Amino acid sequence: MTLKEKISKVVQGEVSDDPKRLDAASRDASLFELHPKLVVAPLDAADLGRLIEYVTTHPDEKLSITPRSAGTDMSGGPLTESIVVDMLPHFNKIHAITPHTASVQPGVFYRDFEKETLKKNALLPCYTASRELNTIGGMVANNSAGEKTLSYGKMEDYVEELSVVFADGNEYIVKPLTREELELKIKQKDYEGALYKAVYNLIESNYDLIKGAKPKVTKNSAGYYLWNVWDRETGIFDLTKLIVGCQGTLGIVTNVKLKLIKPKKHSRMLVIFLKETDKLGDLVNDVLKFKPESFESYDDHTLKLAIRFMPGLAKQMKGNLIKLGFSFIPEALMVMRMGGLPKLVLMAEFTGDHPKETEDKTKAAYDAIRHYGYNMLTTVSEDQGRKYWTVRRESFNLLRKHLKDEHTAPFIDDTVVHPADLPKFLPELNEIMGQYHITYTVAGHIGDANFHIIPLMNLADPESKKIIPKLSREVYDLVIKYGGSITGEHNDGLIRTPFLLDMYGHKVYNLFVETKRIFDPNDIFNPGKKVHANLKEALKHFVNDAHIVGDDKKGRWDIK
Repeated sequence: MTLKEKISKVVQGEVSDDPKRLDAASRDASLFELHPKLVVAPLDAADLGRLIEYVTTHPDEKLSITPRSAGTDMSGGPLTESIVVDMLPHFNKIHAITPHTASVQPGVFYRDFEKETLKKNALLPCYTASRELNTIGGMVANNSAGEKTLSYGKMEDYVEELSVVFADGNEYIVKPLTREELELKIKQKDYEGALYKAVYNLIESNYDLIKGAKPKVTKNSAGYYLWNVWDRETGIFDLTKLIVGCQGTLGIVTNVKLKLIKPKKHSRMLVIFLKETDKLGDLVNDVLKFKPESFESYDDHTLKLAIRFMPGLAKQMKGNLIKLGFSFIPEALMVMRMGGLPKLVLMAEFTGDHPKETEDKTKAAYDAIRHYGYNMLTTVSEDQGRKYWTVRRESFNLLRKHLKDEHTAPFIDDTVVHPADLPKFLPELNEIMGQYHITYTVAGHIGDANFHIIPLMNLADPESKKIIPKLSREVYDLVIKYGGSITGEHNDGLIRTPFLLDMYGHKVYNLFVETKRIFDPNDIFNPGKKVHANLKEALKHFVNDAHIVGDDKKGRWDIK
């Protein structure tokens, strides 16, 4: 009997070993390609439970379960050589939306979810640059963040309650508990009680070590967030803080209850063109005093590529090439005066419920930083600011779709340091990158000092496989030197899990290993992510000749 036949007797949902279906599930937006044995689309939580029971009770078959939705992950998080659990076909319902909360399944695309929330004048503000492609489940799995995180926080700040199927195959409601509720939970003589007791004991007995391990930066997606679960002072024990960002390694999320915000109606942008970055730290801190809702950036490499692929940019802006060209005339004149392209373009967006409010904020920030002597402009309309947002948001997609001989290589794509350290960090980073003579772009969330560094490489060249671990090590050593995080929002997956020991040290990393054992003693949930990873082994699955392309209609990633 084939594995498909065995699993088909267990679950009611679709079970596929069709080569095309397996190929589609073998890729995400990372550097890796792993072909699964099966793709299973469970009908409901009970179906998931039956699948978990089969995998657990047949250890000789050495099977595991990796949840997947849209597959836009850049770290290899949803890739496996065993069973992929596809959440798109049946976990795709929006149960309820109010002006303040929503209940939604993980297979719902963010773009569809946002359309419904905006009808209630509500927004989930931690959306990513890939908002047209990713799902709610992926955002929970990676603890996603984006351009509005500076003001509103990450996904972890908006998850109020989760439905999760754990290793015993049952679905549980996970939400914040008071001290009294936690004590009652621990007294339960069942699987759930034992789980809560083990997690509490682990954190309480290592409380100071865990609290001290929390990265002192504004964004972090590296490791398990043990420091966020139990707070002695408030008496709140919140297991959602551990499930969010775990990349499906502790259980499988089946429903999410979210907090929403009321979006601001109007926005204006202050655009700053830097010829050098020596004053960047002070400049960033001065702008942050005026509380921009978003503070983004992109470098000269990104700008050059945007100019090179102007037709694609025009398409993304839903306009024509001539109109787009005319819109950049002021910037072209500025470049002539500067004597070349700016080293860095900063975009500080100020929002409010009234036009004058946004205008006053923007003007105040402009006046406060005029003494730096940088070329600047303020937008007079949201349409004028859209071209900057398009360059920032679409830089990765433009590279991914248009380059032929070189491909986007996301492996150092999500570093975070302190804004005050930027004047020292960036030159050292550029010095490291310059040693490898590769083209790369830098864009990101300057307000959080969170940079997305995307090298462009010939993935068919064997030398690329040699460069990746060496360059990763050098960049991450630099990030750790400055007390930063190796990933602010893209998470660990196959590419960064091997570096968690360097970032946290043996004692904390061993706590991550114990956390995994508590939740998943049989190692069936997405193994090799967050703990027990080896970069050398991961690079055996390195993509040599595939070009990643996105399907905007289905939200899938495929191979050309």
